[in-house]
Amino acid sequence: MSRVPLNPTSLPDLPVRRLDVVETTGSTNADLLARHAAGEDIRGAVLLAEHQNAGRGRNGRSWSAPPRSQIALSIGVDADGVPSQGWGWLPLLTGVALVDAVRQTTGIEAGVKWPNDILVGTGKLAGILAEVAAPDPVIVVGLGLNVTMTAEEAPDPRATSLQMLGAAMLDRDVLLGTILRELTARIGRWQTAKGPDPTLIDDYRRHSLTLGSRVRAVLPGNREIIGVAVDIDDMGRLAIDAGSGVETVSAGDITHLRPAD
Repeated sequence: MSRVPLNPTSLPDLPVRRLDVVETTGSTNADLLARHAAGEDIRGAVLLAEHQNAGRGRNGRSWSAPPRSQIALSIGVDADGVPSQGWGWLPLLTGVALVDAVRQTTGIEAGVKWPNDILVGTGKLAGILAEVAAPDPVIVVGLGLNVTMTAEEAPDPRATSLQMLGAAMLDRDVLLGTILRELTARIGRWQTAKGPDPTLIDDYRRHSLTLGSRVRAVLPGNREIIGVAVDIDDMGRLAIDAGSGVETVSAGDITHLRPAD
């Protein structure tokens, strides 16, 4: 399959301070974090890779896709002035921005699964990973959106892509421009509000596939909670009504079991 390389120069006035494209790298998140550790200001910097050979998901899981079949990027976000309890909303707002961008460009209606997956039905269309450049208030947010990946190329049978979903618009430059505009606008409002603003909270609830569902949460130490996901709090944590009370989850693997009655 012939895949066209990205050409960001075709997109004037992108709302980012710096944008670099590399052909191959291990992980765009790891690269931006390394640049920060070396003393570079990565706030507002975007790094795109045509191919990641060591892409990472949560808990160090690997993820790979054929060259030029994804939009794989990381952005450095200035979190100075935003209380750390609001940082958990950064991957959530990235999910909202990505869902909105996909809908605008392709018409495909995706949803967000807490905390960091974009799904259409049960198929995973995109993933998100946020990492703090400790000890500084700088956060690197990475995302990988499957564009032209085929079922035969998918690294996981649960993966899907815009092409597999029948999207007529698969121009990665157009998708990239829309994603960056939606994402930087959401980040700007998050920075101004010093956390989630009411519009973001409402939009997240509207896009959420997790809220209202019966879920299983596997927490660190293999502790398990089963119940109905009822809310997202100001820190971006998931509240689960387990029947005997509501428990708040800040991290864990979430499995959707069935819609709540």
